[in-house]
Parts: sequence; C-alpha cells; structure tokens
Amino acid sequence: MSQIHVAVAVIVQQKEVLIALRKPDQHQGNLWEFPGGKVESGETVQQALTREIKEELAIDILRAEPLIEHSHDYGDKSVLLDVWWIDAFDGTPTGHEGQTIKWVDIAALDYYEFPAANKIIVTAIQQQLNTTQAV
Repeated sequence: MSQIHVAVAVIVQQKEVLIALRKPDQHQGNLWEFPGGKVESGETVQQALTREIKEELAIDILRAEPLIEHSHDYGDKSVLLDVWWIDAFDGTPTGHEGQTIKWVDIAALDYYEFPAANKIIVTAIQQQLNTTQAV
C-alpha cells in the first residue's frame, strides 16, 4: 500500500484554530479535521499547502512554519501528514468545497472527534500554544 502525502494547515487566530467537518462520504467521514490535502506529483509541500488552502478556504497564507510530520496507517489507507502552523493569512476563511468550518478554542479541541491520525496534531497544537504563551 502506498502512502498518501498530505499537507495539513493548523490555522490559528489568537487562541482559536480552524477545523473542518469531513463529509459523510469521505474516508473518516463526519469527523473533524484540519484543512489541507494531497501533495501532487511535482509539488513541494509548501506549494500543496498554498494551493489546497486557497481552494478550500479562499485565503492566502502569509506565514507558515513546520509543526510536525506524522505517519499513520488506517489499515485501508496510509498517510504521511506534513503539518504546518499558520498564524498569518489574508482573507476570511470560508468553506468553498461545501464543508462546515469552525473556529474552536484550542483548549476545547479535546471535545471534538478527529480521525486517529489527527490526535497527535491536537497534542502538538496544545504544546505549541503552551510554548508561545511561555515566551
């Protein structure tokens, strides 16, 4: 089974992060996720991230820093998540692909159901917030 390389955006505004609800007919449907999508052949992760966020949310990324990289095997699908912390962007995020999006307090992320591969991202976000608050 080949691994799917996915660029993931953790879009942060103050102490909130943007999450999206996966459609019921998608893999891991009806679970919350962080926006992003597949890295296409010939694309860098940064190019994929910029393209996917523009397509999905109609915003332009102004600043992105790597957060974590994480592999997960679902049994029927294997993913490599390349996760980026985005704290500066231009525009107002809107769900351009019909998905529900929501700003959520980072402290409340534990109350949302995410795919198994995303749970480590939630932990990394909470640690990042604690690190930036300590500075």
